[in-house]
Amino acid sequence: MATDTFWSDVDRHLVRYAGPGSFTGEIIDRAEGSFVFAEDGRRILDFTSGQMSAILGHAHPEIVETVRKQAAKLDHLFSGMLSRPVVDLARRLAETLPDPLEKALLLTTGAESNEAALRMAKLVTGKHEVVSFARSWHGMTQAAASATYSAGRKGYGPGAPGNFAIPVPSGADWQQQLDLAFDLIDAQSVGSLAACLVEPILSSGGILVPPPGYFPALQRKCRERGMLLILDEAQTGLCRTGTWYAFEHDGVVPDILTVSKTLGAGLPLAAVLTSAEIEEEAHERGYLFFTTHVSDPLPAAVGNTVLDVLIRDRLDERALQLGARLRTGLEEIATRHEAVGEIRGRGLLAGLELSGGGPDADKLGARVTQRCLELGLHMNIVQLPGMGGVFRIAPPLTAAESEIDLGLSILDEAIGDVSRS
Repeated sequence: MATDTFWSDVDRHLVRYAGPGSFTGEIIDRAEGSFVFAEDGRRILDFTSGQMSAILGHAHPEIVETVRKQAAKLDHLFSGMLSRPVVDLARRLAETLPDPLEKALLLTTGAESNEAALRMAKLVTGKHEVVSFARSWHGMTQAAASATYSAGRKGYGPGAPGNFAIPVPSGADWQQQLDLAFDLIDAQSVGSLAACLVEPILSSGGILVPPPGYFPALQRKCRERGMLLILDEAQTGLCRTGTWYAFEHDGVVPDILTVSKTLGAGLPLAAVLTSAEIEEEAHERGYLFFTTHVSDPLPAAVGNTVLDVLIRDRLDERALQLGARLRTGLEEIATRHEAVGEIRGRGLLAGLELSGGGPDADKLGARVTQRCLELGLHMNIVQLPGMGGVFRIAPPLTAAESEIDLGLSILDEAIGDVSRS
C-alpha cells in the first residue's frame, strides 16, 4: 500500500480517540527491544515502553516463545473453565505480595480491573461513593472514568453517582490539605462512602509523588469511614519504581490492588488482588464479573513468563540502577535549559516538567515532543494548562545504559533546538 493511500485510509476509516493529534506521523512496521521501526526503516527509541506497558521491551524472545507455544496449545476458554496457567499466575502474584493479599481475578485492561475492584468494594461495603485524586486516571469504562479527573469528563453526561475528587498533596501542609478534603467529603457524602481509588504515583497527573506519610494518613481516613483503599498500580507495579509495587515504599497495604499494563508486558492482562476475607464477603453477596476474557490461559501464560524474567534478572534492582542514571541525566539537562523545571518520579518512571508560563507555553511541550520524534526518540507529554507540560519517561526495564544515554542526548538536543527557535 502506498504511503499516501495509507494516510488517506486513516482519515477515512479510523475513529480518532485521543483528541487533536491522535496519531503520530509514522507508519510503524515492527519493534524490537527498546526500539520501534518505521516502515521507511527509521529507528525510534521508545521511552514510553509502548503505552507504559512493555517493561521487558518489544518482542522479548521468551514472551514470543510463550505466545507461540501457548496459542498452539490453549488460548481461550469458556469463562467458567480453569487452566494451569491461570491458577499458577494467581498463586505466584500472591507470593509477590504481603499478607493478606492472596486472592486474584485475572482480566484484560487497567480500566476493567478498576471496574471490577470498585464493583467488589461497593458490594462488600454496601455503599457506592468513591473518592479519587483530582488529577487521576483510572480508565475509560463507566466506574473507572467516573473516578478519573485528569481528562475526559466534559461532554459525556453524568458519571456514576457519588464520585468525589480530593486535591493531590503538595507542600509541607499536606496533612491539613487532607483533613480539609475529607471535611468537604463528609459534608457532601450521603453516608455511603465505599472506597478510595488512587495511584501511588500519579502518572497522567504529571508524575506526582505524594510525600512520605501521606498514604498511611489516607488509609486512616478510609478506616475511620469504613472505606476500602484501592491502589491502582497500572504503571507502577512489577518493579518499575525499584520495588515490586510502589505501595511498598509508602508503608501501607491496600485492601484491593489492581495491576495491569506491566503485568502483560505489552499484552492485555490485568489483575485484581485482595484478601480472602473481602473475597469471601463478595462471594457470599453474589459477586458477578463474568467477562469474555476473564481467566484466559494465553495472557496468563504470558504473565507467568513476565514474572520469570523479572525474578531471574532482578529487574527491580535494575530499575533502581537505570533510574538513578536517568535522573542524573535529567538533572544535568535541567542545568542547561531554562525551560526545564522540576524533575520527579521514582525508579524508571520519571517526569521532566517544562515550565515558563505565558501564551506560548502550552506549545512548548508539543514542539519538543515533535522534535524528539524527528531525532529518533518517542516521548509522551502530559499537557497541563498554562504550562509546557510534563514528559512521562518510562523506558523498558531491559534497556541498556547506552540506550538511556541516547534518549537523554536526544531530549537535550530537542529542548535546545526548540528553545533557540
